[in-house]
Amino acid sequence: MELIPTPLKWVEKAKHVEKVVALPNAAIMNIQLKAGEEVAEHHSNREVIIVVRKGIVRFEVEGNEVFVSPENLLHMAPFEKHSLRAIEDADLLVIQVEP
Repeated sequence: MELIPTPLKWVEKAKHVEKVVALPNAAIMNIQLKAGEEVAEHHSNREVIIVVRKGIVRFEVEGNEVFVSPENLLHMAPFEKHSLRAIEDADLLVIQVEP
């Protein structure tokens, strides 16, 4: 067992991106954004599951807009191009899994 801390960092600085777990078949990143901050378009070669723990984040995935909050999850297939923008201060986990 390993308890992995993911403290809020946006008090210290604005955008925060950190890999918190790296396994042979998966990785978990913690992204923290202030309202209005963005992550430019990119893709992953792995399956991606987005878990928003706080706030609301607008994702654009292959031209489709979706809002992700603590009330839902977002799943993306490998190589789907996407970008994101925090609508509210946001704290999210990005779980990447080998297909």
